[in-house]
Amino acid sequence: MITGLSSRISPAALPYPTESQNKGRVSELRDYLEKEIWPYLDKMGFTCRIVKNPVNQRLPFLIAQRVEDETLPTVLTYGHGDTVWGMEGSWRPELEPWRLIKKGDRWYGRGAADNKGQHTINLSALNLLLREQGKLGFNVKVLIEMGEEMGSVGLHEICAQEKDALRADVFIASDGPRINPDKPTVFGGSRGVFNFDISLKLREGEHHSGNWGGLLANPAIILAHAISSMVGSQGRILIEGLKPDGIPETIKRVLAELEVTGEQGPDIDDDWGEPGLSLAEKVYGWNTLDVLAFKCGNPVNPVHAIPSSAWARCHIRYVSGSHPQGFIAAVRKHLDEHGFEKIQITEIDSKYGMATRLSPDNPWVKWTIGSFEKTTDKKTAFLPNLGGTLPNDAFTDILGLPTIWVPHSYGGCSQHAPNEHLLAPLVREGLRLMTGLFWDLAENPPVDKTD
Repeated sequence: MITGLSSRISPAALPYPTESQNKGRVSELRDYLEKEIWPYLDKMGFTCRIVKNPVNQRLPFLIAQRVEDETLPTVLTYGHGDTVWGMEGSWRPELEPWRLIKKGDRWYGRGAADNKGQHTINLSALNLLLREQGKLGFNVKVLIEMGEEMGSVGLHEICAQEKDALRADVFIASDGPRINPDKPTVFGGSRGVFNFDISLKLREGEHHSGNWGGLLANPAIILAHAISSMVGSQGRILIEGLKPDGIPETIKRVLAELEVTGEQGPDIDDDWGEPGLSLAEKVYGWNTLDVLAFKCGNPVNPVHAIPSSAWARCHIRYVSGSHPQGFIAAVRKHLDEHGFEKIQITEIDSKYGMATRLSPDNPWVKWTIGSFEKTTDKKTAFLPNLGGTLPNDAFTDILGLPTIWVPHSYGGCSQHAPNEHLLAPLVREGLRLMTGLFWDLAENPPVDKTD
């Protein structure tokens, strides 16, 4: 089974340089859908069609379906075939982005983890079930997009436009990392992203620091103090309007069972973030305010001059129960009250969706965890939402579906960086988990479509 999966990723999926952020990639994006995904699904009895992106025609969608019986449960599964830039020349000497290269238990290649490898595992699990019993025993609809790395441009519009075609009982897909490599993980939603700039321009041109230092206000210093008034020296948010309403007790209960170790990643700074929260609550139950970039003067070649302006890109990850529509007003009010009236605030359209969260008491959550624990005899971790961001609200808010995400990667996979890879043991276990899950869906679904 794994050999078949490996060969399918290698000569087919990865060689398509599907960099959605590269405007020169047009045929490659469409070819991935038409020459890679479509033929594979067609052999499995799916009917497929390419759908034009109503927002950016360069980034098409594929919609497919296999309907065995309208009375059976229907699954919508999803993936994205686009990737970030390949970053050729920055990978280890023996590696390259557009070819699957195996080194021990690591399978390297751009898109291996994000997201070609992950949705390949799920489609392969469906194929295994068909080969074993000649049918699925449920209905499947597939949605593959080619613009996720650009903020899922057009996804929400497509879900609204194709709402009837995408109608289902549950959404099951894969992206992101496990909470740690050895623990099967399920998450039900994601945090949202909100970006904004703060800037201050005091005058035209820079002025000699020897002649004017101590006489001219330095915008970088003022901006730094403004930031320190917004977020404390240990990462605590100091603006109440940027915090969530709290952590519901049901969410606290499930987060209390999670152990966040940062395994195979950087060492965790235990004293960073909101005090009084566990590590799991900090990353899955609370909001964060970070500075992504700060610029004044000429960072590449500093000169002895007082800069005329300063700029910073700020970044909020927020959970369900927050109020992003009020973030800018909250920042404006705070800065004005602290004497920073001259600082300008500009909201940046991140193109990502709103925060979503699935209750641990949802029947699909309990059923999925039961299936996984039967397959592996391992305890499965459940996250009400991922710490990162996915366009999950397109499926929850527009299509009205409970969303089950099953990550097949881990935190050290180097996605969005050189040397991206999958871990072979996770691939093998992921294929077992998904094949077992689909087998259980045919035999014992948590919904009865005959009622």
